[in-house]
Amino acid sequence: MGYHIAFSKPFQLKPRVCQISLTPYLHFCTSIPAPGEDPISPNPETTASPGPKPDPKTETPNVAQEKQYQRIPRAKQQHRSPEKLEDIICRMMANRDWTTRLQNSIRALVPEFDHSLVYNVLHGARKPDHALQFFRWVERAGLIQHDRETHMKIIQILGRYSMLNHARCIVLEDMPKKGFELDEDMFVLLIDSYGKAGIVQESVKMFSKMKELGVERSVKSYNALFKVIVRKGRYMMAKRFFNKMLDEGIGPTRHTYNVLIWGFFLSMRLRTAVRFYEDMKVRGISPDVVTYNTMINGYYRHKRMEEAEKLFAEMKAKDIAPTVISYTTMIKGYFAVDRINDGLRLLEEMKSVGIKPNNVTYTTLLPDLCDAGKMTEAKDILKEMVRRRIAPKDNSIFLKLLNSQCKAGDLKAAVDVLDGMIKLSIPSEAGHYGVLIENFCKAEEYDQAVKFVDKLIENDIILRPQSTLEMESGAYNPVIQYLCSHGQTGKAEILFRQLLKKGVEDPLAFNNLICGHAKEGTPDSAFEILKIMGRKGIPRDADAYRLLIESYLRKGEPADAKTALDSMIEDGHLPDSSVFRSVMESLYEDGRVQTASRVMKSMVEKGVKENMDLVAKILEALLMRGHEEEALGRIDLLMSSQCNVNFDSLLSILSEKGKTIAALKLLDFGLQRDCDIDFKSYDKVLDALLAAGKTLNAYSILCKIMEKGGVTSWRSYEDLIKSLNQEGNTKQADILSRMIKGDDKSHENKKGKKKASVAA
Repeated sequence: MGYHIAFSKPFQLKPRVCQISLTPYLHFCTSIPAPGEDPISPNPETTASPGPKPDPKTETPNVAQEKQYQRIPRAKQQHRSPEKLEDIICRMMANRDWTTRLQNSIRALVPEFDHSLVYNVLHGARKPDHALQFFRWVERAGLIQHDRETHMKIIQILGRYSMLNHARCIVLEDMPKKGFELDEDMFVLLIDSYGKAGIVQESVKMFSKMKELGVERSVKSYNALFKVIVRKGRYMMAKRFFNKMLDEGIGPTRHTYNVLIWGFFLSMRLRTAVRFYEDMKVRGISPDVVTYNTMINGYYRHKRMEEAEKLFAEMKAKDIAPTVISYTTMIKGYFAVDRINDGLRLLEEMKSVGIKPNNVTYTTLLPDLCDAGKMTEAKDILKEMVRRRIAPKDNSIFLKLLNSQCKAGDLKAAVDVLDGMIKLSIPSEAGHYGVLIENFCKAEEYDQAVKFVDKLIENDIILRPQSTLEMESGAYNPVIQYLCSHGQTGKAEILFRQLLKKGVEDPLAFNNLICGHAKEGTPDSAFEILKIMGRKGIPRDADAYRLLIESYLRKGEPADAKTALDSMIEDGHLPDSSVFRSVMESLYEDGRVQTASRVMKSMVEKGVKENMDLVAKILEALLMRGHEEEALGRIDLLMSSQCNVNFDSLLSILSEKGKTIAALKLLDFGLQRDCDIDFKSYDKVLDALLAAGKTLNAYSILCKIMEKGGVTSWRSYEDLIKSLNQEGNTKQADILSRMIKGDDKSHENKKGKKKASVAA
C-alpha cells in the first residue's frame, strides 16, 4: 500500500481567470503524528500521559508558517466536474507509474500551473516518492518555480516518511542554489524529522549546522532539539544544551521547561525534574496545567503519591482547573499504590465537577479494579462506557474483565462484557467466547455454552484472519465432549474443523469426536477422523477404536470392523479378547470365514489365548470349504503358541461329512508332527476314504500310520487289499498284505514274551 498524505489547505494568492475551489486543509505535521510516535505534547483531552504543551510564541514552522500563509480559493471553472483538479492529479499518480506518458497527461489536464495547485497536489499525494517526483518534475519542465511554501511542504512530507537524505539535500543544496535564504523553520523541520526517525546525532548535527550557515537560533530550535534528546533518554545531553542556551542569552519558556521536565521523568530522573521545576518558578515562569500534569505523572511513576497530592491541591488553589488528564493520572497513581478507594473517591469528585472520564480514564480504571477484585465497580464502569459509547484504548481489557467476572462467579456479568463489546463495536474473537464457554461448562450450564458455540460457527469467528486471541483447549474440549456425548457430534466436528484450520491438533478432541460418531452410529465419519489423526501423527485412544469397532458391528459391517481392528493393532494397541471375539464371530456369521481366520491369526500372534471354541469353528469351516492349507497354517500357529487343537473332533466331523481330502491332509499333518490322535480317528478317516473309493489315499495313509507305530483295530484292511487288486494296484495290495501279516507276528511275539515274563 502507498502512503497517504492528509488534507489540502488553501493559500492566499491573487485569483486567476480560471479558478477552482479548494477546501480548507488541516495542519500536516501537527495534526497527524508520525507512525509509532509518542507525541511529546499530547492533547489534554485525549491522553492520560501528561506532556509539554507548545508555546504559541515558539511553535514550530509547520504551524506558524501555515497560519501565516492563507491562500484564496480559486473560483470554480465553468462546465467542469465537481472533482477538484488536484484530486484528479493525485489519483492519476496513485494509479499509474511515474512515466513520461503520465507527465504528458498531467500537462494536458493543466494548461497553467500555480503555486496553490502544486502545493495542494503535494499535500494530497498518496505516496511520498510520487510527491517528490511531481515536485522535481514541475520545476525541471519549466512549469513553475517553487516558492518557499512548496519547499516547506515537500520537506514536511519527506521528513514524515523518513526520506531524510532528500529533505536534507533540498534544504542544504537546492534552496541555496535557487537563492532562497535559509531560516530557522527549515532546520526545525529537519531536527524534528531526524528525531522522529530515532537519529539523534543527525538532529544535533542539523542544530549545529545552523550556526555554521549563519542561521539564527532561538528558543524554537532549542525546544525542537530538547524534544528529540529527551525522547531518547539523553538527559545529560539535554542539560548541557540547556546551559548552552542560557550562555547564548536565550531564555527558556514554559514550553521549554515542560519538555525538559517530561523528559527527565521519562528517564526516571526525579531529582533533576524537581530541580528544573523549582528553577522554572525562580525565573518567574508560572506552571500551567501541562506542567502540573507532568509533575503529577512523574511522582505517580515513582509511587510518591503524597507529593502528587500536594501538587494536585496546589493546582486547584491557584485556580488552575484540573483536566481529565489530571484526574486520570491521580486515579492511576492511587491504584498503583493500592489505594483503590481513594481512586474511586477521586473519580466521583471528577464527575461532580463536570469532567467526564475519557477512554484513557476507563483504560486506567478497569484493569486495576479487576486486580483488586472490585467487580461490582468494574461492572458499573463498563455500563457507563457502553451508555456513553466510549471504548477503551486497549481492547485486551475485555479479556481481563471476562476472566475476572468468571473467577468471581458472576457469569451473567461476564456475558454483559461480551454484549458491551458488541455495542462498542469491539471485535469479539474466539478467545473471548472461549472464556465464557469454558466457565459455563465448569458450572455445568452446557446449554448456554452451546449457544456460544453456535455463534462461533454461524459467524465464522474462529476463522477471522485478523483474530489474535484463539480459543484454548480448556474451552473447546469440555464442550466438544458434551456435544459428542449428547448426540450432537456433527456440531462438535464443525467447531473442531474450524479449530483445525487454525492449527489446533488436540488428541482429546479428536478422540471425543471418534467416540461421538461411533455412539451415534456413523462409524464412517469416525474412521475419517482416525485417518486425519494418522496423517498428522496424533495418538489415538484404544477406547476410541473399541467404540468404532462396536459401531461397525452394530451396523452390520464386520469387514469395516476388521479394518478398524487392524488399524488399532498397527497403532500399538492390544485389543482385549472380547473385541477379537466380537469381530471374529460377526465375520463367521456373515460367512467371511477366511477374514475371520486372519483375525484369529492376529489374536494368537498377540498372545490372546481365549475364544478357543470359536477358533475350532473357524478351523472346521476352513477345512469344510477346502481351505486346507490356510487351516493347517493356523493349526501350526496355534501349536507353536502352546494352544490345544482337537484333532479327533475335526477328523471325526470331516469324515462324517465326506470331506475325505481335508481329513486326509489333517491326519497326515498330525502324523508328521506326532500329534496325539485317537486310533478311532484313524479308523474313521480310513473308512471314509475306502467308502469314497479313494483306495490309494487310504493305502498311503495306512502305511504312514503303521510306519509311525500306530496300532489300529481297523478291520477293513482286507476290503482295502481287495479293492487295490481289483483296481490293478496289485503291488500296493501285496505290500500292504505283507505289512499287516508282519505286524500280526510282531504282536504275537510281544504277547509270548510278556507271558514268559509273567511266568518267570
